Amino acid sequence: MTTTITPLIAGNWKMNGLRGSLDELTALAGMLTTGEAPRAVVVICPPATIVAAVARQGASAGILAGGQDCHAAASGAHTGDIAAGMLADAGAQYVIVGHSERRAAYGETDEQVRAKAEAAIGAGLKPIICVGETEAERDAGNAEDVVANQLAGSIPDAAEQHEVIVAYEPIWAIGTGRTPSNDDIAQMHGSIRRQLTDRFGEKGAGVRILYGGSLKPQNAREILQVENVNGGLVGGASLLAKDFYTIISAV
Repeated sequence: MTTTITPLIAGNWKMNGLRGSLDELTALAGMLTTGEAPRAVVVICPPATIVAAVARQGASAGILAGGQDCHAAASGAHTGDIAAGMLADAGAQYVIVGHSERRAAYGETDEQVRAKAEAAIGAGLKPIICVGETEAERDAGNAEDVVANQLAGSIPDAAEQHEVIVAYEPIWAIGTGRTPSNDDIAQMHGSIRRQLTDRFGEKGAGVRILYGGSLKPQNAREILQVENVNGGLVGGASLLAKDFYTIISAV
């Protein structure tokens, strides 16, 4: 982990969570306020229906809220979508864009992801921009090129003046229980860091690069010690307070 960058641990609840799920948030808040102070920024990205509740309820424990997606437009005839400004109005400070599930299920392109990131920045949110390769792309030896192209196409030029976060998700590891080796993670995160510094200079050297893909209590401490891993984007393990706290404590 790059020690000069404050780590960030973000929980992506995906399409899980009702108001009753806030009991887990209450439990997490208790752990964070009674135990050793966390050495990481803690973010939870719940379904949009409870973003406001998470922002309100998590505030006393320093838990920040984020959205799972946003539209590139500020408003308009986009039934079922949510604008970045709406998330900010609900109390969110972050938003995930370009998650592999969005890219795969909805065909989102790098250009669309970039537009969403720009919209997020315009609304005062910090975008968590996701990149990652498929198993076939890795097996073909193209993983770094695929991720490099996604980075170039998905990160807006505004990142030179505003905070953005990159999340590397090897798509084949998400929800499968499989993870790359620490050497593979170090190699990819190092490649991402080089591309960020080549493009943004000193600013790129300070961008958080999160690891996502079956990050869980059992492997968090080991992965979070890898060079250029500045935190994690956590899926299923963020739904249970005790599991998520274990990952946060691994920083």
